[in-house]
Amino acid sequence: MEKERENVQGGLAGEPARPAGPGGAAGPEDGLKALSESMEAAAAPNFLAQDAELVQDFLVEAREHLARIEACLLEIEQGTHTPETLHAAFRSFHTIKGLAGFLDYQVIQRVAHETETLLDLARNGQLELRPQTVDVILAAGDYLALWLNTIEAAAAGRAVAEPPPPDALIARVQAAASGGPAEDEPEERPRKEDREPAEAADASAAGPKPEPRAGAGGADAALVKVDTAKLEYLVDMVGELVIAQTMLRHNPELGQVKSPRLQRDLANLARVTGEVQKTAMAMRMVPVGQLFRRMTRLVRDLARKSGKLAELELYGEDVELDRTIVEELHDPLVHMLRNSMDHGIEPPAEREARGKPAAGRIRLRASHQAGMIVIEISDDGRGLDRDRIFRKAVERGLVAPEARLSDHEVYHLIFEPGFSTAEQITDVSGRGVGMDVVRKHINRLRGRIEIVSTSGAGTTFLLKVPLTLAIIDGLIVAVGGERFIVPIFAVREMFRAQPEQIFTVEGKGEMVMVRGRLLPLVRLAERLGIEARCREASEGLVIVGESGSRVFCLLVDELAGKQEVVIKSLGPAFREARGFAGGAILGDGRVGLILDLAAIAGETGAVVRG
Repeated sequence: MEKERENVQGGLAGEPARPAGPGGAAGPEDGLKALSESMEAAAAPNFLAQDAELVQDFLVEAREHLARIEACLLEIEQGTHTPETLHAAFRSFHTIKGLAGFLDYQVIQRVAHETETLLDLARNGQLELRPQTVDVILAAGDYLALWLNTIEAAAAGRAVAEPPPPDALIARVQAAASGGPAEDEPEERPRKEDREPAEAADASAAGPKPEPRAGAGGADAALVKVDTAKLEYLVDMVGELVIAQTMLRHNPELGQVKSPRLQRDLANLARVTGEVQKTAMAMRMVPVGQLFRRMTRLVRDLARKSGKLAELELYGEDVELDRTIVEELHDPLVHMLRNSMDHGIEPPAEREARGKPAAGRIRLRASHQAGMIVIEISDDGRGLDRDRIFRKAVERGLVAPEARLSDHEVYHLIFEPGFSTAEQITDVSGRGVGMDVVRKHINRLRGRIEIVSTSGAGTTFLLKVPLTLAIIDGLIVAVGGERFIVPIFAVREMFRAQPEQIFTVEGKGEMVMVRGRLLPLVRLAERLGIEARCREASEGLVIVGESGSRVFCLLVDELAGKQEVVIKSLGPAFREARGFAGGAILGDGRVGLILDLAAIAGETGAVVRG
């Protein structure tokens, strides 16, 4: 990919436009180059705006936001809306602005910024959304849609006519924001049908398309668009196939049959099922690195715009997760990095005065933890100001002045809609919309957010997203008459403890001496309210588990086996059940719960690794 991008950039460094085929039309790179240069005010071209893959992602996401905006505005005009409807329309314009800024589509960014300013006044109660005002906002959405069609045509190498300059539209938006009558609408208002992509209008101008080669990679590979719901159903059915094959393999009646042919057939079934499973999972799983790398340019541009210095460090780029989760995590990461640059990282002079390096450090890290994906966003900036957040919350009426809140509760106030501690609004942050977007996206994925902050030293956000479907290796452990699954990646070792290894420490409970180090002992039966068969710790099996930076011991009755299991969500009925990361069907047909070791151990039952 890097080599391809270097070739594209090298070809765009100043060569004249070249025809794409017999029709003489410009190719996709040429069309995007000409378009990006016409939209940019800067002298240096933005090569990201010439990357066809990034542009296609922008078009898909921006069109989704425009559809959401139109639905919200029509709901507002009909008087059937709620305050959340207005917040949703505002967030969509805000996100389009951020995405357009990433690719230096400055016309789109400018129109979206002016429109979100108008909507911000409305959601703060400073402006009434009259029908004329709704017309102006819809016109802005229509104008942005025209630009999306123009970008798409340029990417396809078709002849493209740019929309008119946005000055008249922006004047109307600003007039509406000031509370006065909007300027007269231009006679040639974009029509609904004009905003639909022209699929085949200029097909002949682009020249004949080459026949795709079967199995070819890169740009010549044949691509098929598949409904996400169908793909998810296919993956679900493959999971059911794996479960059925496992149950068949462990069927005691088949185990008594000594037929060599049957054993060969079962082995072949297991092989084919395994290949289908790998292929199905590969269709949905992508490395998080491609998402992380898209953030590098964002941090660079924000640093240049703000006059600050910052370095982005990436870890865990090879961690794979579901494609849908990657798409949902894009917006939260953009908003959090913008807030880190604007609020967290200090100017170079201020950092040096505090004894810090002039360049701030922002870290993105991905990891697996108890069947969950953990995305860590941290910086070494100012940290969250607890008192300032609390004062702002009191001013907005979110909490009472005499309220006694923990640090955790105070920090989570930043996720309230419109909450911001910024003194002034910029095109980077300050409106209080970013963290609201983060919370909504993570809630949609049924995940959770944890915050750790130290004043003057920085802030760390942990986005924990559950895996709705994944294949993992697990240890089947028995406690009483129940079976549970412990993810192997969270297990360090297992052993039978001797009586002399068990200690009781005042204020810390039971401890186990493991390789010269005392680790807290958690009895799984007691945590889950189950009657254990083993009363003494030395009679059971001790599992040394780890979660993040914590290490602890888990006591179970015995090990019942090892199995590759399909993780399934427990559903909304068990969403609040702590200690479980999901469920799976075992080889004997029974349901086993997958343990979340971090939740089982708790904050007190953990030791920081040295």
